[in-house]
Amino acid sequence: MKGRLLMLMVIPMLLLGCGTGKKQVNGDGAINFIFETDMGNDVDDALALDMIYKYHEAGKINLLAICLNKEGSASGEYIDIMNTWYGHPDIPIGIISDGADCDNDGVNYAKAVVNIKDNNGKPLFPRTLKEYDNLPEAVQLYRKVLSEVPDKSVVIASVGFSTNLARLLQTGPDKYSKLDGKALVEKKVKTLVTMAGNITELEHHEYNIVKDIPAAQIVFGQWPTPIVTSPFELGRQIKYPATSIENDFSWAGPHPVVEGYKAYMPMPYDRDTWDLTAVLYAVEGDKWFSVSEPGEIKVTDEGSTIFSPSSEGSRRYLSVDTNQAEAIKNHFVEIISAPPANKR
Repeated sequence: MKGRLLMLMVIPMLLLGCGTGKKQVNGDGAINFIFETDMGNDVDDALALDMIYKYHEAGKINLLAICLNKEGSASGEYIDIMNTWYGHPDIPIGIISDGADCDNDGVNYAKAVVNIKDNNGKPLFPRTLKEYDNLPEAVQLYRKVLSEVPDKSVVIASVGFSTNLARLLQTGPDKYSKLDGKALVEKKVKTLVTMAGNITELEHHEYNIVKDIPAAQIVFGQWPTPIVTSPFELGRQIKYPATSIENDFSWAGPHPVVEGYKAYMPMPYDRDTWDLTAVLYAVEGDKWFSVSEPGEIKVTDEGSTIFSPSSEGSRRYLSVDTNQAEAIKNHFVEIISAPPANKR
């Protein structure tokens, strides 16, 4: 059934920072949540982050961190713009060094938004942070955040490359935890939800997989908690409408997601909702989707993702029919076009 917009607007949460002490689940059913993103490569990441802020404000999740697997200061600066604009400037950001080479794979809308000036030549969107190259490495931030939360309380939505997650598994004990990375993940993480792969067309090597195949092989092969993936073919069935971008944001003034959407491709265009579907499942569960039987997902050296059913497997994938796709599209528009509760 369709989600209730009212719930997304009237249950504000306290801001979460990265201070000391254990972070507790906030209220019945709230999910400790980490967003792993290649922000700047495709505009669906920005749309997905809009949803995450709304879920955070509605008390459905505690947004603990946003971790970047795309290099470059523009990605971190854009996240800071988003955190600031949505009224959540204290949400910590983790960055990556020596990551996948992806800077020339498309229009970097994050950089475009960062560079927009007002009529006086000043940045159009305010920031909170001053230095973006000094943000913590994502793997370090993961270890810190995971060490502070209750066991089995974290859901990670990963909608980019697997680099940070693979590196996390390979970490050793440190000042945050005596556990190695794999043991820390097993202890603290409930589920990993990914946007990755193509289950129905093995000859199609999906972007998030092929940009770091060795990392994807490590994650799908060694990650110690259940993984649910939203594959390429699902997100392609549901498109965010350009008519919403053009008509539904008159309340907003300059909007960092709308400006990013306009910068990414010539308007008007409807965009596939790959990353949004992963976030929707991570927060709202399977009521919108069909979920496969359990099994294993093997990533080949070429970048195919092969699903094999197994009663002992801990990997599943999502799919939708025509009616589900239409309902999900309408739900996305309802959430994203609504004003955030804490807008600056």
